[in-house]
Amino acid sequence: MQAFVLSPKRQFAAAAGVAVLALWLGVCSAALLVNAVSASRTDQELARNQAKYERWIADRQARLNSAVAQLNASNGSIGELAASVENRHAALALLLTDMKGDPGAIQALAPTLNKVAAVQDANPIQRVELVRMSQEKLIAAADGYARSRADRLRLAFRLAGLTPTNFMPKGGALGGPLIEAKDPRALAAILDVDEDFADRIQRAANNLSEAQALNAAAQTLPFAQPTEAGAKSSGFGVRFDPFTRRPAFHSGLDFAGGFMTPIEATAPGVVSFTGQRSGYGNTIEIDHGRGLKTRYAHLQSIGVRPGQHVAVGQRIGGMGSTGRSTGVHLHYEVWVNGRAQNPDRFVKAGQYVQQVDG
Repeated sequence: MQAFVLSPKRQFAAAAGVAVLALWLGVCSAALLVNAVSASRTDQELARNQAKYERWIADRQARLNSAVAQLNASNGSIGELAASVENRHAALALLLTDMKGDPGAIQALAPTLNKVAAVQDANPIQRVELVRMSQEKLIAAADGYARSRADRLRLAFRLAGLTPTNFMPKGGALGGPLIEAKDPRALAAILDVDEDFADRIQRAANNLSEAQALNAAAQTLPFAQPTEAGAKSSGFGVRFDPFTRRPAFHSGLDFAGGFMTPIEATAPGVVSFTGQRSGYGNTIEIDHGRGLKTRYAHLQSIGVRPGQHVAVGQRIGGMGSTGRSTGVHLHYEVWVNGRAQNPDRFVKAGQYVQQVDG
């Protein structure tokens, strides 16, 4: 019998071989496991996609079946009915997008209108169904745009501490044929659509008109900044008086700036006062109607006269340090029905309105 003696080197080589074999078996097992898991996930994803596509196809087929049934029930030809539906869609699009030429609405509805124009080469049955689907998308887009715009403008007014309804036309008379037709059944007959569809159109038109009325009112309110240069140096409310060093109420908003920095009207209006006021120095006051007035104080120069009509952004004077002032700045006030308001709220409301328009 022959004996084998394992030297330390041979023992180390054998151990290394076993380790390599074990590592190889581990890697192979892990790869098989990963492949199995991946295959399972892939199969699940494929199954989900297959179910989704089957649902989409079934829904599409149901819509087309409905269109075919409606076409078969009619006396006119398929082509004529398809053209009639397309004409109705075009009329609805014009009624919704031509609300006093609102460019924002046209831009919001443009993708839907482009899709409508792109289906002209489809067969008549598909044209009918595609246009019907586009009508649904059109109303949804119009109502979403109008509701969002009206809500954001109402918020801008509330930021300024104003009640939006106070700036709407009296009696809710916003104008427009969609709004004047109070009875949804009458509107449905005029537009040749079902009553529910007519009601949705009317809601969108109401929201659009309200947004336009609020936007028009915003253009008459002191929402602009009184000066482009300079930072806000002192806010509205109680502060330490720079002369007495005691707490005192500050009725406006201060803007620091250079000597003769242009001062601009924050809204259209009529100049109601120019001259010296105690503590204010050289002062301009503008009446904007509806109980709103703005005051610009400590001016170095006055470039307007009482009774003069001014536009928003029009230069009315130059920044100075007249009156009770410690340095060159503008003291700006906003008054509503005889009470001083926080001008910063109006400035922020104006910035928000600009975001809505943008």
